[in-house]
Amino acid sequence: MLENEVVESPVLEELKDHYKRIITLLGEDVHREGLLKTPERVAKAMVTLTKGYEIDPHEVLLSARFREDYKQMVIVKDIDFFSLCEHHMLPFYGKAHVAYIPNEYITGLSKIARVVDIFSHRLQVQERMTTQIKECIQETLCPMGVMVVLEAKHMCMQMRGVEKQNAITTTSDFTGAFNQAKTRAEFMDLIRNNS
Repeated sequence: MLENEVVESPVLEELKDHYKRIITLLGEDVHREGLLKTPERVAKAMVTLTKGYEIDPHEVLLSARFREDYKQMVIVKDIDFFSLCEHHMLPFYGKAHVAYIPNEYITGLSKIARVVDIFSHRLQVQERMTTQIKECIQETLCPMGVMVVLEAKHMCMQMRGVEKQNAITTTSDFTGAFNQAKTRAEFMDLIRNNS
């Protein structure tokens, strides 16, 4: 997982000043007791929530790449993620399910979850994030195929606009062996199986 604590960032002070101005523009008093530290807290939160720009996901996969003669599906499912919608900068969150079929190389299972974290810690749209995860694994491990499914709830749909609290958005992308309907169906069966 990405670290939750913010390391000093060169943009922190500038962000803090911008958030002070935003709070003032919204009609609040930044000198009110409850808001005194809010600009700094929000600035630190934004640095944390966009930390994925600073990390190379390919390097993460390569750091635990091992030669292995295994040619069956590897699935890491129910990977929790949180991201920020780039259109409204409101959260979307859910689960990622990732599969690949190795072709000489495997990677540490936690590295798959870390790749999801890296791409989710950027300003995103769910469709692009799905494809970025797929492409990163395909390019780095050169497997026989990769499939990624993301299921998420979007606060921009829940809190504003249509205000539909129970809507879930599902996206998928795949390569190689997953172009075969039978292989995709096997993956979908396996991620739906709760036992």
